Amino acid sequence: MALFSTPPQSLCVLRLSAIGDVCNAIAAVQAIQSQWPDTDITWIAGKAEAALLTPLLPSVKVIAFDKKQGWKGMQAVWNALNGKRFDALLHMQSAIRASLLSVGIKAKYKLGFDKVRASDLQSWFTNTKVPSPTSLHVLDGFMAFTETLGLKAQTPSWTLPVSDADTQWAAGQLTDKPLLVVAPAASKAFKNWTAEGYAAVIEHALHKGFDVILAGGPGKIEIELGQAIERQLSRPVKNLIGKTSLLQLLALEKAAALVLAPDSGPAHLANAVNTPVIGLYAHHNPARTGPYNWRQYVVSVYEEAIKAETGKSVDEVSWRTRVKDENAMQRITIESVIARFDEVTEKEELL
Repeated sequence: MALFSTPPQSLCVLRLSAIGDVCNAIAAVQAIQSQWPDTDITWIAGKAEAALLTPLLPSVKVIAFDKKQGWKGMQAVWNALNGKRFDALLHMQSAIRASLLSVGIKAKYKLGFDKVRASDLQSWFTNTKVPSPTSLHVLDGFMAFTETLGLKAQTPSWTLPVSDADTQWAAGQLTDKPLLVVAPAASKAFKNWTAEGYAAVIEHALHKGFDVILAGGPGKIEIELGQAIERQLSRPVKNLIGKTSLLQLLALEKAAALVLAPDSGPAHLANAVNTPVIGLYAHHNPARTGPYNWRQYVVSVYEEAIKAETGKSVDEVSWRTRVKDENAMQRITIESVIARFDEVTEKEELL
């Protein structure tokens, strides 16, 4: 049953991390804004995520939570709220840290996942359970919050105002050839494909007439993988790993013809600006965490990795089961990714 028959005055969104999940949650927030434009929305997010959200959602009040400060960080958020009472809290993160933070957020209704999706004791901290949709995808779970509030069901979409400065910077990276952005690394190394694999696909893309740019964050994992890829290439490509802001990366992916990435933030950033994505998956079910509008282009070995590890099919294990084998991404073959690249470039008419 819908909680509101008329638009509420104020809502609070609690989704701290990670970049990919926050990108998905943006679609739910913008769905609220499209139907209830006068509802005041506050979003509590992690520091990096808040830096991304603030310019992208100018009509939303974004409050940054610094998890490194622990209890003091929570108190800082509560102080920033200044005792405000919301009509509803959308508790979109099943993590004990987020749940503890929710204690100091005043709201009549505290929406959380139902028993199908809730974990880490989240149910103890909410008073309204959001029915899980039949779809496994994280974003569909977020959209279910909007329907529980009382919004009409709608297809997720994103409107992200990339700044003129970032757009001009991205345009400066382009040539007259279509651009493939390769964001090779996730924050966790076990999610990453091999340097040899990426190099082979890049060589194929260059041969097909693409320009290629390596992109990603400033972490050691990202930088070292980028350098390993470069060493295996027969000709140089531009390496911007660790040299861009998230907003510049978003602008670059918006300008690109295609993005290649593992299960990571850059894959979801590309999805949010409607750039085709080839996602590489082994550890998580892409039906749950794949780039939402481009799941048909995922290269996944998740099913075979689950079978090898558990002896069971995907249908026989929990929907959130993660493959634990740290070498699972090596099951992805170079041939399968090149074949997908050729399929995407033909279907999307990228050349």
